[in-house]
Amino acid sequence: MKNDSLFVYSSDYLNYKFSDNHPFNHIRVQLTHDLLKELSVLSEDEIISPRIASDDEIALIHDPAYIKAVKDAGKGTLASSVASNYGLGTEDTPIFSNMHEASALLVGGTLTAVDAVMTGKAKHALNIGGGLHHGFRGKASGFCIYNDSSIAIEYMKQKYDARVLYVDTDAHHGDGVQWAFYDDPNVCTLSIHETGRYLFPGTGNINEKGHGKGYGFSFNVPIDAFTEDESFQEVYETSFRKVIEFFKPDIILTQNGADAHYYDPLTHLSVSMNSFEFIPKLAHELAHEYCDGKWVAVGGGGYDVWRVVPRAWSRIWLEMKNKIATGALPGKWIERWQSLSPLELPKTWHDPEDLYEPIPRKNEITEKNKLTLERSLYQISH
Repeated sequence: MKNDSLFVYSSDYLNYKFSDNHPFNHIRVQLTHDLLKELSVLSEDEIISPRIASDDEIALIHDPAYIKAVKDAGKGTLASSVASNYGLGTEDTPIFSNMHEASALLVGGTLTAVDAVMTGKAKHALNIGGGLHHGFRGKASGFCIYNDSSIAIEYMKQKYDARVLYVDTDAHHGDGVQWAFYDDPNVCTLSIHETGRYLFPGTGNINEKGHGKGYGFSFNVPIDAFTEDESFQEVYETSFRKVIEFFKPDIILTQNGADAHYYDPLTHLSVSMNSFEFIPKLAHELAHEYCDGKWVAVGGGGYDVWRVVPRAWSRIWLEMKNKIATGALPGKWIERWQSLSPLELPKTWHDPEDLYEPIPRKNEITEKNKLTLERSLYQISH
């Protein structure tokens, strides 16, 4: 029987682990999976295991020399002087045991999701273990070793001859994916992110529009620090609707970093759980309107792994299944995890109305974001 949606998951995703105190912690994947199971909205026949991506598949984007360096690093046989050339062994991306195998599984998870959708096994597929959008052809960056989204896009182009729209709502610019397809007219990238003025990686300006035949297929909307729900959602909806109408893709791939939330310790935006309900809702609607429902979603950033990420990523699956969740979170889930959490877990799906003090520059920030949005979409309307 065909499922409308499939959930790619393995407890082995937790093997992608830099250290106990590193901000990137994939326990958030386990927390999300457990929350959905506790809600009784995720059945065993909807879960599919990820496969390990082959070296050839990883080499669709990454240099073979880099793949070898990752393998050697994970075995402890890569000299530190060589590792630094590949962005390995840095503060952001420390070396850990078997890092190639752990990274290849995340890539394989996204490819598993792609194959499920492109072969008609499901309309939608979710791999919250993926979304590592900072990885480059020959270099690790920003907690990302292999760039599963870039590999998946190139895989879809070659295997399924697909035109792909990639939409990234992580607070950090989706630089690795943008540059991988910067001169490619069959891939359109849209990134809505906090301005790089104070935030890694510092790219994603509105003038980054593509190159050569790919000119006009790269869209960036860098929003101001302290942007709130209303402005965030306006920027997201307007840009997504205009870009998909312009590009008319065969499939949508969304990267769902949850680090735009007010609680996130690494960013400076003021988005609440309302936006993380809205983000997949619009993606779902537009997938059915333009792509016969074909939608693959991956995870991404999100560094308040206890209070924010499980609620935000659960929303993607709930939307795929046309389910609604309001009111209290399951008590058993809170009981199970509270003793491990350094913070008090939220009791409800939505945030309190007084999540933060009113922001005095709200109108100024909103107007600035509107102007940025207009300028970023100028190439479509003219």
